[in-house]
Amino acid sequence: MTLLRFSAIFSVIGAMLGAHMAGSGSYAFRPVHAHILVVGWLTLFAWAVYYEVFTITSKKLAAWHTWTAIIGTTGLTVGMWLHNVKPFDLPEAVTLIFYIGGGVILLVSFVLFVVSTFFIAKRKEA
Repeated sequence: MTLLRFSAIFSVIGAMLGAHMAGSGSYAFRPVHAHILVVGWLTLFAWAVYYEVFTITSKKLAAWHTWTAIIGTTGLTVGMWLHNVKPFDLPEAVTLIFYIGGGVILLVSFVLFVVSTFFIAKRKEA
């Protein structure tokens, strides 16, 4: 349920960024917009559906996967925005920490997803 809610939040943010770009004629947010929609909306939504369809035998693994997905997606997209758009006068090292740190956490999330596919409870025959 948590992944689904965050997916919905990212979908609204992505759609708002798309509307802003269309209205302003500026495409400075294009990479941020794309990552928010692909990773934030679609990937988190797919993982939310995965957890509804399959029963994972390791609840801790599922929790770690969920939170690394949310933190990684947020860090990557916020970091991308801070680094590419430069809305504040922050040192490049700070923006890269968000950008690269978020990306690394998101990669960990993808690895945890792969691992979770080996911890699926067997279905009972009807």
